[in-house]
Formats: sequence, C-alpha cells, structure tokens
Amino acid sequence: MTHFTSKITKNTSFLAIIGLFLVVFAIFSNSACSKSSACTLTANYPKDVNATQKAAMIAFCTTNNINYTVDSSGILYQIITPGSSTKVNLCESLSITYTGKLLNGTQFDAGTFSSALSGLIPGWQIVVPYIGKGGHMKVLLPSSLAYGAQANGSIPANSPLYFDIVLN
Repeated sequence: MTHFTSKITKNTSFLAIIGLFLVVFAIFSNSACSKSSACTLTANYPKDVNATQKAAMIAFCTTNNINYTVDSSGILYQIITPGSSTKVNLCESLSITYTGKLLNGTQFDAGTFSSALSGLIPGWQIVVPYIGKGGHMKVLLPSSLAYGAQANGSIPANSPLYFDIVLN
C-alpha cells in the first residue's frame, strides 16, 4: 500500500511541475505580446461598401474642413500631428483622449481612457496605429467598422461616426 501511495505522490508532483511550467509559459507568451516587435495581431474587419454612408462622411469632412485620406477599409482620416515615430500596435495598452460625434454634430461621448488597442472597435484598431504617442487625428468610421447594426447607448444602429483622437 505504501508503494501505491508513493507512486500517486510522484505522479501528483510531476503533474504539479508540468502545470506550473504551463502557467509560466502562458504568462511569458502573453507578456511577449506587449512588446511591439513580438506582436503578430492584425485588425480583422470587413471592407465597407456603403455608398450612402461614404457620401455622408465626405460631406461631413467638407463641412468641417477635414482634408481626409481614404483608407482601403473605407475609413476617412486626417492626421493632424503624427506623434512619435514609434507607432502603437494591437498588442499594446494605450491612453487615448477623444471626442465622438454623430455626423449630425451630436456629441455622444468624450474623455480619456486606457485600454488594449485590440479591445477597441475595428475602425480604431485600423487607424490609431497610424500615429505615435502625442499624435492627433480626425477619423470618420463607417458603421461597419464602429458598432454596425447594433445601437450602442445614444448611438443609433448603422451610424457612421466621427472621432477626434489624441494618443497620450
């Protein structure tokens, strides 16, 4: 009986060591993502093809003197200040100060927050890496790259959105 108990104890110890190794490996794998050279995440998004929203976004830019560039995703953006030469990636946590508006000019949100870029709406995942810390940009997102067909608080479903973004 003692021999059987000893074997169970050895097996339990071996499994505990393997479990500890896996936990340490998971921690190092996760922390490697926060280093810009190790990040392999990319934004996953549908290309926007809504001509009506694009026309409304262009009209907003014209009315508000935004000299926009068109991203292949359908986003319109203007980089006001590029910020540092080191750009952020999806694995990083960052601090952003922003104002969000509907295209009719109604402000739906503003503030400063910190978050992993990978946890933000697809449109932000696409364009925020275009600037570095200290960078400032104006962005118009088609609804498919924001909240889509779902209403979100005071944002109606299928709403293209305007953001003024500063990367702190």
